[in-house]
Amino acid sequence: MRQAVLVEPKHIEFREVEAPKASDLKEHQVLLNIKRIGICGSEIHSYHGCHPATFYPVVQGHEYSAVVVATGAAVTICKAGDVVTARPQLACGKCKPCQRGEYNICEELRVQAFQANGAAQDFFVVDDDRIAVLPEGMSLDYGAMIEPVAVAAHATMRGGDLKGKNVVVSGAGTIGNLVAQFAKARGAKRVLITDVSDFRLEIARKCGIVDTLNVAKTSLKEGAKRLFGDEDFQAAFEVAGVESSIRSLMECIEKGSTIVVVAVFGKDPSLDMFYLGEHELKVNGTMMYRHEDYLTAIDQVSSGAIRLEPLISNHFPFEQYDEAYKFIDENGATSMKIIIKL
Repeated sequence: MRQAVLVEPKHIEFREVEAPKASDLKEHQVLLNIKRIGICGSEIHSYHGCHPATFYPVVQGHEYSAVVVATGAAVTICKAGDVVTARPQLACGKCKPCQRGEYNICEELRVQAFQANGAAQDFFVVDDDRIAVLPEGMSLDYGAMIEPVAVAAHATMRGGDLKGKNVVVSGAGTIGNLVAQFAKARGAKRVLITDVSDFRLEIARKCGIVDTLNVAKTSLKEGAKRLFGDEDFQAAFEVAGVESSIRSLMECIEKGSTIVVVAVFGKDPSLDMFYLGEHELKVNGTMMYRHEDYLTAIDQVSSGAIRLEPLISNHFPFEQYDEAYKFIDENGATSMKIIIKL
């Protein structure tokens, strides 16, 4: 079978390896035929050698949809022919976070496509406790996007109860867009999404986020005041990964409110910690997701509460994996989610 291996930064190599056999499955394993793979921002960092936790060489792919080929003897969650996706987290199950059920922050966490081989191959074996069955009729493309939707599901949960609150999301890339959509789905009163790209803000509007702000043209302080008036906003999500973004959120959010840091910062920001303390702001981190977030993501996409079609920019065949990255480099300002077809 084929594998797409990131041998080193900017070097993808296609290898032919022996396919796993159904007869070799352990009792709780599932053999998948991979159909779609989404390329995420973290993998773009890996491709450029900018991801500090990527081990080279590594098989690509952690956002995917697949068809079940065979199951181990004890598997009950799925059967041959089902269309599924699966979490890419490999947790130890023994550390304190794992014992609390918080395996997304496992002390020994490995993530497939970064510290362990991913799904960019024709066939892939996964433990059944990471499988999520997709509903009949959900497209393979949407199935491959459940992973980033689950990121948004978990991040918005980290923001506390959003019902009736005004919310600001800074950064309108794929994850920021999905966070904004999920804030709406969780009952936020109004959601303002900001960016410096009119293209990304237009995509947000196509996804139902009607309130948008280009902070390169109008400051967050002015834009938020115009939209929320004296109500202010009570929750914010930092998805841009730049110092000016989180500083603006801190300066403009209502006292005693919560900011969730979703983005990975390339450079640590310098923040006014006295201001943070004096305003009793709560700054929460968020790390990936747990299985319940996958199930919530599937439900919200199925119901139509989360719109994915406007986010899908292009498809590339498996053989053009490298070309897909080059396309992203050349067209990043006018593209969102790129999907690989097997």
